[in-house]
Amino acid sequence: MAGTRSTASGSIMFNLDGVPCGFVRSAEGGDAVGVVVEEGSKSEVFTKKHIGRVKYDAVELSFGFGMTPDIYEWIEASWKQNYSRKDGSIVVTEPSLQADSAREFYHALITEVTIPDLDANSKDAAHLTLKFAPEYTRDVKANGKVAVPKTPAQKQFTASSFQFELDELPGGKVSRIDSFTVTQPVVDDDVGSVRDAPTELGKIEFPNLRVTILEDDAGPWGDWAEDFLVKGNNDDSHEKRGAIVFLTPNRQVELARIGLLNVGIFAFRRAAAPAGNQVSHVVADLYCEQMEFLVAKRALEQVPAPPPRLTRVR
Repeated sequence: MAGTRSTASGSIMFNLDGVPCGFVRSAEGGDAVGVVVEEGSKSEVFTKKHIGRVKYDAVELSFGFGMTPDIYEWIEASWKQNYSRKDGSIVVTEPSLQADSAREFYHALITEVTIPDLDANSKDAAHLTLKFAPEYTRDVKANGKVAVPKTPAQKQFTASSFQFELDELPGGKVSRIDSFTVTQPVVDDDVGSVRDAPTELGKIEFPNLRVTILEDDAGPWGDWAEDFLVKGNNDDSHEKRGAIVFLTPNRQVELARIGLLNVGIFAFRRAAAPAGNQVSHVVADLYCEQMEFLVAKRALEQVPAPPPRLTRVR
């Protein structure tokens, strides 16, 4: 089951703690990798080697906001450092939704969540990327038709349908937010001789943000940068709160939001204009001490979703 499968040749159902969460765009990883141990003395002509413990590659999923709440709540709890280990499976199906292969995973912890580039001028669909580290995986026989969960009616997540909020600053002319990744590294517990050794999470890291703003709307941003950076008024009381809000393409329904806490600005520059673009922009680099992930309740109304329409690649 190694490698990525796309919905052009079938479907990939993701299950978490026994609950079908929905179809993901792609899934890969979870393969077993042996740790090679060398032994012997320097006087020997050849170094003897053997396999010690076995590790498992991280699993990487790509999906939008058409899943059941379970997967989003797992992310939300992880960002609050209220993490929990999850069991589940990834089932690859034929276009008829007959199960073709399955990989089960156990005691998994989220290690990365990547938010894609958001660009007001883009027409592309966008997807979240989730990585998690299982303690171990097992490939199992798959048969029968997969159960299609009651998920929200598929609401397309596009790179242009977003809104940026930061206290009193004008966010309506923020035209781009660069992709960023929230990370929480896994630390292996190598004590003892257990082949499938347990893992623990390290410290969660919330990254800096880079936002691009139309220059005509950037005056208040420049005033904040002058006060915060140059004048040195940058204690906690001068930091800001805000959110990145994900919307449906018609901008009528909020899909999800990322809350931004204790935000400061550490760079403010004129952006290089793309060839042929006469509109001027500025770029603000922001630090953020904490982020919160929350999917809007309206986006998680339980509506029976039909199976995706699939076509084979010719």
